Amino acid sequence: MRSAGTVFSVVVPTVGRPSLDVLLGTLAAQRGPAPELVVVVDDRRGRDGGGADPCEAACARARERGLDVRLVRSGGRGPAAARNAGWRRTRTPWVAFVDDDVELPPEWSERLVADLAAAGERVGGVQGRIVVPLPAGRRPTDWERGTAGLQDAAWITADMAYRRAALERVAGFDERFPRAFREDSDLALRVLDAGWELVRGEHGAVHPVRPSDDLASLRQQRGNADDATMGALHGPRWRERAQSPVGRLPWHAATTAAAAAAVVAGAAGRRRAAALAALAWAGLTAEFAWRRVAPGPRDAAEVRRMLLTSAAIPPAAVWHRVRAELRWRRTPPAPWPPPVRAVLFDRDGTLVHDVPYNGDPELVEPVDGAAQALARVRAAGLRTGLVSNQSGVARGLITREQVGAVNDRLAALLGPFDTVQVCTDGPGAPSSHRKPEPGMVLDAARALGVLPAECLLVGDIGADVEAALSAGARAVLVPTPVTLPAEVEAAPVVAATLPGAVDLALAAARPVPGPAS
Repeated sequence: MRSAGTVFSVVVPTVGRPSLDVLLGTLAAQRGPAPELVVVVDDRRGRDGGGADPCEAACARARERGLDVRLVRSGGRGPAAARNAGWRRTRTPWVAFVDDDVELPPEWSERLVADLAAAGERVGGVQGRIVVPLPAGRRPTDWERGTAGLQDAAWITADMAYRRAALERVAGFDERFPRAFREDSDLALRVLDAGWELVRGEHGAVHPVRPSDDLASLRQQRGNADDATMGALHGPRWRERAQSPVGRLPWHAATTAAAAAAVVAGAAGRRRAAALAALAWAGLTAEFAWRRVAPGPRDAAEVRRMLLTSAAIPPAAVWHRVRAELRWRRTPPAPWPPPVRAVLFDRDGTLVHDVPYNGDPELVEPVDGAAQALARVRAAGLRTGLVSNQSGVARGLITREQVGAVNDRLAALLGPFDTVQVCTDGPGAPSSHRKPEPGMVLDAARALGVLPAECLLVGDIGADVEAALSAGARAVLVPTPVTLPAEVEAAPVVAATLPGAVDLALAAARPVPGPAS
């Protein structure tokens, strides 16, 4: 029997790839202990419309195989945000993050639990060992060799377990990293800065090489912007601490500079200088292309792909890096998480006494302390928003105009809101906006010009909390007689009253000091 301290959940961010079904199948076939909960986070944008949902289908099959699987959606904001939406739904001492394109060998959970049992009290994370199978009958392509580099990468969340206390201490992943790149290194450095240790374990996953197109390596150059973000957040020695090599950016800069010099010299009529610069560009580009072609299969398709992208990669890499460097020099990034800048409120049961499907402005009655609570929020310089499900419209019980009239009455009593988001979808219709889905919270953040992580949502039922967590916002539950006990237990933060919730919001609006440098 394993100890309570080795109980774990699994979080899987996904964009609906077929490999999700394979992963969940290997997780269900484990010889060792099963996870207490598997949270699959669908990070595709929206879900309105019909048709079969591959994530729902994969989760249903996993449940048939005996896994306790929960599917949530994070609104297409990237793997960092998706992982946050996942781990915040768990309650176990450990959270194992695996990607939707890995496969877990049958002994994975046995070895994971052994790694967790061996972890000392100050161990905040245990990395798994990644194996990338390469073709046996030929040399690997450039894309395949790039994927194989994951085997030596430090702290990647393709297979890594974090202690829940460590995740809570650093507020999880920094959602300002929009891609599957550097978000795991950033988390690792913040966990280390918080006084935890990171170790390598004996559990591990198989990471097959995903199919790619001709321009996949060119798109990867966007990661140079994330390197700039790492430098802005962690200083010039971040690569040493994150065990990340420098790469070819200095050579890309030289290649791009040679190309620019050739163009400028040619435009100025300096033919000799232009020819020399063009020759330097051609030589650097050829050297880069050969470095990528030589270890590979050298077939016609690979050579064509390498020649095409080797000319385009250097300026793309430099462009993404310079643009991000300039951005952070203008506005240096604050430590994660950012302070709250906007407070969003549910309407019925939170700001006003609930009258089911109310279309009559005369029946609007604010709860005790609502006007004073809103006034305090505005006086603190925070933006305000209203996010409200109004399925009575879809049910034919009220009209959109009546919803608007009730909201106008609410604003007259409590003051105007900076944004009002209403979802009229019914509970049976696919919807990306009806709470507990994150759509209204994300729309409110966009309307207010703030990050979702800079929002705090106050509500009275679990759907409000779920919408906030899926959107990356903070949440405070203010229970009423209709709030279920399970919703109270699951809520990350509970306040007895609306003024008490505002107290918490105002406290979260104060900047969080970063680690000492």
